[in-house]
Amino acid sequence: MRSQSVVLCIQDTTELDFNAQDIDGLGPLNYEARRGMYLHPTYAVTTEREPLGVLDAWMWAREERGADGVRPGQKESTRWVEGYERVAEMALDVPGTRLVYVADREADMVEMMRRADELGTPADWLVRAKHDRCLPESEGVRLWASTTSTEPLGEITFVSGAREGQKSRTVRQQLWAREVEIADDRRGKIKVHCVIAREVGAPAGIKPIEWRLLTNRVVATQEQAVELINWYRARWEIEIFFHVLKNGCEVESLQLAAVDRIERALALFLVVAWRVTYLMRKGRTCPELDASLFFDPDEIRGAYLLAKKKMPAAPPTVNEVVRLIAQVGGFLARKGDGEPGAKTIWRGLDRVLSAAETLRALRDGLG
Repeated sequence: MRSQSVVLCIQDTTELDFNAQDIDGLGPLNYEARRGMYLHPTYAVTTEREPLGVLDAWMWAREERGADGVRPGQKESTRWVEGYERVAEMALDVPGTRLVYVADREADMVEMMRRADELGTPADWLVRAKHDRCLPESEGVRLWASTTSTEPLGEITFVSGAREGQKSRTVRQQLWAREVEIADDRRGKIKVHCVIAREVGAPAGIKPIEWRLLTNRVVATQEQAVELINWYRARWEIEIFFHVLKNGCEVESLQLAAVDRIERALALFLVVAWRVTYLMRKGRTCPELDASLFFDPDEIRGAYLLAKKKMPAAPPTVNEVVRLIAQVGGFLARKGDGEPGAKTIWRGLDRVLSAAETLRALRDGLG
């Protein structure tokens, strides 16, 4: 993190469903009959989306509702405020790096913004707005309408990747930004900047993409608004991370006796899931790096053997080896396929690591 000028500290919550497991200490999920626990990590990535690691993780199981229908214990929403506090505390250890707390709609809380202000905002914050608040200085005027009441700052164009049955497409959005004050019952008012990115010209039958963001950062120009939009778009990296954790590492299949054991296992698997996403990004952002910086010789040889490729005379690059591993995991590597995703990499790694263990065992046996 110290090598970066800006690090995005992305927070989100995912539920882990252990409904088929007999594990002591589980609690209800979104339905009382479903049993499991929750995981809320802070995932650090660069502005180029390279994963740096997991800063912390809050894990908990909900308590059962009482006879009055109320669930005892601490309010779960405090995780967003405490999450900012942890990022702010870490900011003191990396004074040359600006940390940015990034979160989705659940973090749109006056309590979080107030706490950041009380601490002197040692870390910036950027959250997606959930509430179209009434503005205290203008009776009846709401936040989103107020922000878009002026001329747009400009436009941004980007390619939205394929997901949930939708094809990849080019998105064009108009941008607005405005400094506003929102009501805080304890401190009167809190000054924030609102950024709205609204898609124009969306294809017929496709819901236009619109983002409404709140931040402590000053947004006076198109370039500043575009920077924040790109930072928010990087929030998708934590979704990829959860995908690897739940489907690649299969943490919901852990057969352990109690939640405290699940938590210790999760601490390890968080690192494993990060490593998979790290290799995926490193193969794209720094493709010419020597593969030996990331894999030992047996892992490299195992990848070539399983891919039925001859070992090259020159040391292979990280991109070459990652692509080979992905091919072992099902990546077709056709001309128009681009770079491999996390799924084929984790599937390939599973086989390559087994091949490397076999090579070591054969060598030790013959030695």
